[in-house]
Amino acid sequence: MRLPRPVASLRAALWVVLALGSAAIAWGSLVYFGEDLAPFMLEKLPLPLEDVWMLALKVHVVAAAFSLPACLLLSTKLVIKRTPRFHRWLGRVAATVILFALVPSGLYMSVFAKGGLPSTLGFALSGVIVAVGMVQGVRTARARRFAEHRRWALHVLGQLSVAVISRAMLFAFDAAAVEEQLAYVVSLWLPVVGSLVLVELVSRRRRPSLAIWRNHEALLGARSLRLRPDAPRAARGG
Repeated sequence: MRLPRPVASLRAALWVVLALGSAAIAWGSLVYFGEDLAPFMLEKLPLPLEDVWMLALKVHVVAAAFSLPACLLLSTKLVIKRTPRFHRWLGRVAATVILFALVPSGLYMSVFAKGGLPSTLGFALSGVIVAVGMVQGVRTARARRFAEHRRWALHVLGQLSVAVISRAMLFAFDAAAVEEQLAYVVSLWLPVVGSLVLVELVSRRRRPSLAIWRNHEALLGARSLRLRPDAPRAARGG
């Protein structure tokens, strides 16, 4: 189903903003790989198993720098329709990185998140949504249930975009002089829950038209089967 032009333009603008935001975060995260500890790292110390946390941070940064741009690319019409083989292989690589690097490192780091338990729960919820969405996205793609695949893929993309949206909200809260702890928790939970709700609303709006299309396709398939002389008698109703 083709999107109306204003909606398509808004979506394209959002994709560009998310891509630029992801690039900016990746660039700013290069400091984590230097010899000197960044302020974000210093404020976490002391930590139990400090080396493990440092490794988890670096794995998470690299995985995130790849995953969000990859998911944005996978959701474009050019890749979906014109390069399906590339779409499949990039999807497999993205799924592997997300399930075996991004989510585990993020869940481990969430235990030590700034903001205490509310932040830990928010990051954990987002990680679980990403993991479930990725597994279900792979399953539905392999089963060729593409409408469901799109829904789960959007959940993954929505949660990965939280990193960009959350940082933008933090800048806004800082400019408005909102208390730091409150700003951190709100800028985490609002994008996590908002993305979850928005994807479900968008998916439900599309379901009726997809259901009609599926029924129409099934009727055409059954009709063509009945008309084929070599079709089994049971399939032709004979």
